[in-house]
Amino acid sequence: MSGQPAHHADVVQAAIATNDAARSALIASWRRSLTLHGLDPAERKAPRRLTEGELRQARQRMEPLLRAADASLDRLYLAVGGIGCCVMLADRDGIPIERRGASADDDTFDEWGLWTGTVWSEDSEGTAALDVSSCRSDLTEDFVNLISVAVGDAARRIEADNFRRAFSNARILLAPATECGASTLLAVDADDLVVGATRSARLALGITQQGLTKGLPAADILGDSANAAEELGEAERGVIQRAITRADGNVSAAAQTLGISRATLHRKLARFGIRRPH
Repeated sequence: MSGQPAHHADVVQAAIATNDAARSALIASWRRSLTLHGLDPAERKAPRRLTEGELRQARQRMEPLLRAADASLDRLYLAVGGIGCCVMLADRDGIPIERRGASADDDTFDEWGLWTGTVWSEDSEGTAALDVSSCRSDLTEDFVNLISVAVGDAARRIEADNFRRAFSNARILLAPATECGASTLLAVDADDLVVGATRSARLALGITQQGLTKGLPAADILGDSANAAEELGEAERGVIQRAITRADGNVSAAAQTLGISRATLHRKLARFGIRRPH
């Protein structure tokens, strides 16, 4: 962000007037905000904020995701904080509940409403789950593109870490991906039934919530090719082997890195015949 609301409004209006909304989720969000909720991008008003109690409740609802996202948010801020950026993670209602930023820029971001507890839903401001904003007006397009890549990588790490934590008692398989860099992960229980799938895995493999509820045999999802299942098993084995090696054989540290319990990691080590380094 540049701190120039008139310029921002011109950009938004111009993008909405073209076909950019068809290609950009952000512009599509602004179009909905404008047409459905009557939100004017040029209007300057004080942002609506939650009370301390409401923010505390919002954080409690997001506690598992916050734990999974903590390291990725720190890593993302280390990458972009030096160029006047802040990092925010919002809940499904578009309310930032976690933030990273430099104290020298706090007043500016606070004034703009880029702060925890501010309501950024579409009917109020327009929203994003993971957001990086800058208080500098001299960022080049190349820098913006680099930031976009960093945000995408962080979002995929957060999704993968949260998924592994949510299915800590299941085997996590890497499914064939159609989207570059996507976290196409499957959670498979002891009966080889798929009990969970990331968004990209659902899209790539045509998995529905109804199918997950009923139970989907992993072989049916992955096809009849034995090679596909073998490759997925080898991919998972490689992930575990690298984690245990980097942790110098420390199971607790490796399990924390993978976002699974020690008991689950012990079972995986035994299943894949992985020996800890001494």
